[in-house]
Amino acid sequence: MSWEEIELLYWLDLFGVVVFAVSGALAAGRKSLDLLGVVVIAVVTAVGGGTTRDLLLNRHPVFWIADPTYLTAIIIGTLLTIWYTRHKEPPQKALLLADALGLAVFTITGAQITQEVVSNEVIIVIMAAITGTVGGLIRDVLTNKIPMILQRDIYATAALAGATVYLLLQLTALPSSVNIMTAMIVVIGLRLAAIQWGLHLPRFKLEEE
Repeated sequence: MSWEEIELLYWLDLFGVVVFAVSGALAAGRKSLDLLGVVVIAVVTAVGGGTTRDLLLNRHPVFWIADPTYLTAIIIGTLLTIWYTRHKEPPQKALLLADALGLAVFTITGAQITQEVVSNEVIIVIMAAITGTVGGLIRDVLTNKIPMILQRDIYATAALAGATVYLLLQLTALPSSVNIMTAMIVVIGLRLAAIQWGLHLPRFKLEEE
């Protein structure tokens, strides 16, 4: 990757951890957790996917240990979220919107980071989806909710689709920034469409005996 692409990847990753930290803080606030609980949920939401990816790819040290700036950004984002919600009621769908943005950013940065380690397209798409979804999965489990990834909503599917579009666009002569933004729009568009119109994959249901 060029220096410009590395810079873009880094800032997108920082933006992603902040957005997911916001979604984690909002989820924790709705469960009336104390300050430490809110911070813990925000941190695991923000770094859960990337940490899982790095461990699976044997990338050491894990990204947030190598660069503690990520933790600083998470803490700042969490505290600002707490401050904001003490003065104003967050929009009703703020958690879902923050989650959609985080999913999009982490999916594409996950794909880019995985490309540095492996060249197999299937592995890249899977790791991109893991990067985008595992943080939200951990958040939902810790706040006693059915994880979005296990519900009928299009969630992991959006990540898989976005990562696939990103890889396909790389085969063209389009600038890398265009590929990134287009793939992110695909992820966000699918998630918001699923939220707005209740889109979901077909269900597999067996009749009880």
